[in-house]
Amino acid sequence: MFAKAFRVKSNTAIKGSDRRKLRADVTAVFPTLGTDQVSELVPGKEELNIVKLYAHRGDAVTVYVSGGNPILFELEKNLYPTVYTLWSYPDLLPTFTTWPLVLEKLVGGADLMLPGLVVPPAGLPQVQKGDLCAIALVGNRRSGDKSSPPSIAPLALDPPDLSEEKGSVQADSTVQGDMRRLTLEGEEQEEGEVQQRCGEKSLSEATEDPSVGGLNPDPTDSKTLQEQMDELLQRCFLRALKYRVKKADLPLLTSTLLGSHMFSCCPEGRQLDIKKSSYKKLSKFLQHMQQEQIIQVQELSKGVESVVAVDWKHPRITSFVIPEPSPTSQTIQEGSREQPYHPPDIKSLYCVPASMTLLFQESGHKKGSILEGSEVRTIVINYAKKNDLVDADNKKKADVCLPSRGLVKLDPILCDCILEKGEQHTVMKLPWDSLLNRCLEKLQPAYQVTFPGQEPIVKKGKICPIDITLAQRASNKKVTVVRNLEAYGLDPCSVATILQQRCQASTTVTPAPGTKDILQVQIQGNQIHHLGRLLLEEYRLPRKHIQGLEKAPKPGKKK
Repeated sequence: MFAKAFRVKSNTAIKGSDRRKLRADVTAVFPTLGTDQVSELVPGKEELNIVKLYAHRGDAVTVYVSGGNPILFELEKNLYPTVYTLWSYPDLLPTFTTWPLVLEKLVGGADLMLPGLVVPPAGLPQVQKGDLCAIALVGNRRSGDKSSPPSIAPLALDPPDLSEEKGSVQADSTVQGDMRRLTLEGEEQEEGEVQQRCGEKSLSEATEDPSVGGLNPDPTDSKTLQEQMDELLQRCFLRALKYRVKKADLPLLTSTLLGSHMFSCCPEGRQLDIKKSSYKKLSKFLQHMQQEQIIQVQELSKGVESVVAVDWKHPRITSFVIPEPSPTSQTIQEGSREQPYHPPDIKSLYCVPASMTLLFQESGHKKGSILEGSEVRTIVINYAKKNDLVDADNKKKADVCLPSRGLVKLDPILCDCILEKGEQHTVMKLPWDSLLNRCLEKLQPAYQVTFPGQEPIVKKGKICPIDITLAQRASNKKVTVVRNLEAYGLDPCSVATILQQRCQASTTVTPAPGTKDILQVQIQGNQIHHLGRLLLEEYRLPRKHIQGLEKAPKPGKKK
């Protein structure tokens, strides 16, 4: 799970209600913790983030991170402590002690047999089936003469028969081996052995993942997150001035400098976020650059600042060189980089209702069968030919390849299936095109969605389009709201991050009212123009599956 590179989906601050719920869950799952210990593990006001990630096998895992350290994770609705937490609270779970050679077999998936356990003077812990337990190695010490804390993550146990020598403790090797990679402490072996880091990527690095915060994922970097973002901001600024901005571009709006030049100069796999820097705002950063006499900024119109001059001979610009990423950074970025989005193939289908079963049963279909439009056309044409329903007067004109020509006589089955009640005694014949259109209208709608590299997904009903609306909030402010992104394989959090950068406006992701599993993205202002360009040009989604694009602001009239 965590032995290989995993993909971080989102990293958000926890809500107050979720924090209280987490405390209650911790108290219920780990009754050995006291009230003070629960408050220490899940702090009330300190930073606590929820990191949602996908393991390399596709498992969805929710990890709770406090102060940059992973403390808990949730897998298949089960809450587990990380090894980091077990080192902090060594008595959190019942602990079995074994030998390093046995550990190698356990990581490979073997059962933990009783002969492989080190029996302490107090005896083995009493456990039941399904209890969470931890495994510690003989001689594993955190520091000094402290008692051995667990060095392997909690795992599910089958109840061992402790009265027999041949009993076994069957460990979930997946959880056991994977959670070993969420430790920040590693193992310290006795007799001066070199400290071993567990796994290729700790969760502390995940919180600095390029897809989340745009920070340097190199674990050897001792700089703080804010210092890394300051460095990235200045690097993008200098690179934009040296390689992208020309003298003919001046005066240049500061917003254009950021959106069109600095963002595009950000190294691949990293994300520029001014709010995570020490400057917090673009204007404050540009003031600092102006004090260094690199640029000159003026307010050419009320409330709108522009860069009016650039000193391209400044030492910081002339000496700037695009740094080459380190091999370690490249490896981590390649493993954590998200795959480019490819739009799904959406196909309209039809479902046979009970009222039309008689028409389709001769072709081997029954109620609920899913058919394509071409299959419906073929079945109806074959039915008419087989039952000699093609009108003799128009038979020469009728052409199966061009069904709009000729008439079809309606037998009792066709009358019951496609005619309205008032038409059954008055309509005796129908043109081919009218017959086929009526038949399709009587069938129930369905659709098939096929994502690249995945099996097709067939659902009844009509696929909900991406819904774009404008809403008004307090002080008559407009916001753009987008729903139903998930149906097209789009992550609302990723879309919100992209729009936040391009629109230079705040975005939020909240549950859509009246739904359970659907999220909506809210962007400050009327941003339908940016949103339409993103969905149509970059994501290449069909316009027919997007509603609300007509609400984009109209361009101003030229004077």
